[in-house]
Amino acid sequence: METTFTPLASLLGGIMIGAAALLLLWLNGKVAGISGIVGTAITDFSPASYWRWLFIVGLLLGGGAGLYHFVGVEQIELRTSTPVLMVAGLLVGFGTQLGSGCTSGHGVCGIGRLSPRSITATLVFMAVAIATVFVQRHVLGG
Repeated sequence: METTFTPLASLLGGIMIGAAALLLLWLNGKVAGISGIVGTAITDFSPASYWRWLFIVGLLLGGGAGLYHFVGVEQIELRTSTPVLMVAGLLVGFGTQLGSGCTSGHGVCGIGRLSPRSITATLVFMAVAIATVFVQRHVLGG
């Protein structure tokens, strides 16, 4: 699998994510933890929760537009089965509950607030991700 190094686009994307998280915290007093936003959105349909649905729609539209513009939809190839993707999604959901948050809440917002719990959680996320890629590529040969 070939990748292209795009430092300027990556920097701009990181700045935009950080700015969005900062604005949500300043203007709404909420941490931009995606698992918490989605979890609350699907259980709370009150008018006070509408911003969560707008946030989710913005993520989906922004991600889709980015894929279409920068990657090209015709180039996306899933190399695993739907059941594997479903199990992986359930494991991620279980992990976010177990870790009291996700990479966006801990990694983007928590580290920015110098939260020891978030720094620890992010280090664990990263270590598990590195181990998973190593096992997948070098042990299982994928």
